[in-house]
Amino acid sequence: MKPAGFRLFVTNVPPLSRVLLAGALVAAVAGCAVGPNFHQPAPPPPSSIAPPSAATGNTQTFVTGADISGEWWTLYHSPELNSLIDQALANNPTLTASQQTLIEAQEAVRAEEGVAVPSLSGSLQAERQRISSADLASSGQTGAGAANANIPPFALYNASLSVSYGLDIFGGLRRQLESAKAQADYGRYELEAAYLARTANIVTAAVTEASLHAQIDATNQIIAADQKQLSILQNQVALGGIPAANVLSEQATLASIRATLPPLQLALAQTRNQLADYVGTFPANYHEADFTLDTLHLPDTLPVSLPSALVQQRPDIAAAAAQLHEASANVGVAVSNMLPQVTLSASVGHDALDTATLFTPQTLLWSLVAGITQPIFEGGTLDAKRQAAVAALRVAGAQYQTTVLSAFQDVANALQALQYDADTLAADQVAEDAAAKSLAVTEDQVSFGGQPFTAELTAQTTYQNAVIAKVKAQAARLSDTAALFQALGGGWWHRQDVSAQAQNCCGLIP
Repeated sequence: MKPAGFRLFVTNVPPLSRVLLAGALVAAVAGCAVGPNFHQPAPPPPSSIAPPSAATGNTQTFVTGADISGEWWTLYHSPELNSLIDQALANNPTLTASQQTLIEAQEAVRAEEGVAVPSLSGSLQAERQRISSADLASSGQTGAGAANANIPPFALYNASLSVSYGLDIFGGLRRQLESAKAQADYGRYELEAAYLARTANIVTAAVTEASLHAQIDATNQIIAADQKQLSILQNQVALGGIPAANVLSEQATLASIRATLPPLQLALAQTRNQLADYVGTFPANYHEADFTLDTLHLPDTLPVSLPSALVQQRPDIAAAAAQLHEASANVGVAVSNMLPQVTLSASVGHDALDTATLFTPQTLLWSLVAGITQPIFEGGTLDAKRQAAVAALRVAGAQYQTTVLSAFQDVANALQALQYDADTLAADQVAEDAAAKSLAVTEDQVSFGGQPFTAELTAQTTYQNAVIAKVKAQAARLSDTAALFQALGGGWWHRQDVSAQAQNCCGLIP
């Protein structure tokens, strides 16, 4: 639509008909708005997500199109984890800041809505003044009387009401309001993304803590076994049964194993410090119970969303769409700034020399003003701003495509990780079972004198290494399950993460 191209000839139309015709034209034009109308981008085709196999190992199955629980972390069946996440959602300052940022954006929407309605102001003034003889002369009174007049000071009282309204003929104000609402939408989805990231990070950190506890326990058992073996070798060297080189070799092995323990202990301490930060407390004040792999249940049913649902579920995609919407509306704002701006204003009031007669019919004053402003020469500023808005729209479009591609990559990575996690865990389980059987056989042989005691210690070390490998595989599977829930959007549409004040605006998705 190009309003500047319209022409209206009303030279021979009666005055009343002209008013009606002009009003009809304004109403017709006001129904449109310059600039592009935003449309939600089409979702990717169904083939965008490769369907996973029916199962991962023997404990997890995929269900295509299944809904996602708003509190998906409860599927781990850990009361300690649920309590920790509740604390984080209530006390984390980052989430509080995101809440207030959203409220700020929604109040900006309310401010823009106020621009679209007439503004009304009232005033009441009282002033004291004196008119000089020069003022009388300038007003047309001449002669000696005017020159020698001595009018005493007097009071002047004024009470008035003024109303003004900008006709949004080309939709510039509506585009500004549309842009503000898109900004509020962006804040809402960014808040949901922050909640989703926080919950997923807590689950991952809890899994990491549980894995580190198990690895530290297994490493301590390996160290204890190697220490026993070193003591046996030292006794054998003292008796002259074996060369001292064997002791030196075992000491080097034991030292290398001991060197792996401090990094695990450091990682555990840092993980607990991270959990303290997530729940909004200081590390010294964090005294929550330790997480162990035995307290974390692997969710057995995993949802897989369709592409059309994924673009609606992912808060980062929705946020990118809101930015695209805002950029689209800003193009309309830039175009409307190049077109005529029409304003209407009116005032009514009273002027009197005393308050007793202030509101009498004789003191009535009123005015009606209609104005139109058309930019003629701005040094190319307005056109440059329009071109910049168009470029920003293209940037937002490219960023939206990038976000969608990244989201589908996250889903594909999570699905493939779970597939290979199951294979890894199955292999590690076989290795642990074999190492356990080997240890049992070796223990029997040692008890009957068929093997030296050092053979049992070696088998014990092999078994504990197999346990560590299995622990890592279990933790990876638990973490990648959380990554899948996060990649699919985390079911935020089933929660009430936004405060009541933030909910009460702009028709956002509940």
